[in-house]
Amino acid sequence: MTDKLKKTIEEELAQLPKEGQNAIASVDWVKIAEEIGKKFLLEESEIEDFQLETLLVLIGVVDLEFYTVNIENHVNTTKEKAETLADEAFQKIFTPIRDILEEDIKKNIQNKNPNLEQTLDFILSGGNYFAFLEEKSNTAAPDMAKPIGTSSTLDMKDKLIN
Repeated sequence: MTDKLKKTIEEELAQLPKEGQNAIASVDWVKIAEEIGKKFLLEESEIEDFQLETLLVLIGVVDLEFYTVNIENHVNTTKEKAETLADEAFQKIFTPIRDILEEDIKKNIQNKNPNLEQTLDFILSGGNYFAFLEEKSNTAAPDMAKPIGTSSTLDMKDKLIN
């Protein structure tokens, strides 16, 4: 992995809420993605593309439902191999991170009384625990703040690759 990609990963993860940062940091997903890529005989550049696609899902720029298709298109592999890569990444990366995040949120909820807005967000989201995450303090003016996941995927990939 290039130093520039490592730096960009750190910058993007730093923008996530504290709970998300902790959950992602608790799993060495970069190494796991590299091991998965080597297991399926990907070249170094393909492994980096696979790691990039994984990062985009982790930080919320790309929805998980597009992960397999993006692996197929950007790692330049077959549909079957992309599905296998995605399945293994789901088992070894996404599921453990999700479990840690859910446990952390549940632990924090026990010590706090959710406010009405959080409860309403939780109900309207269909039971999504992200409604209870602490807001990350933002020093920029509110109208200047840009929520995670609003930049286009191509802009994000361009930033990460170039």
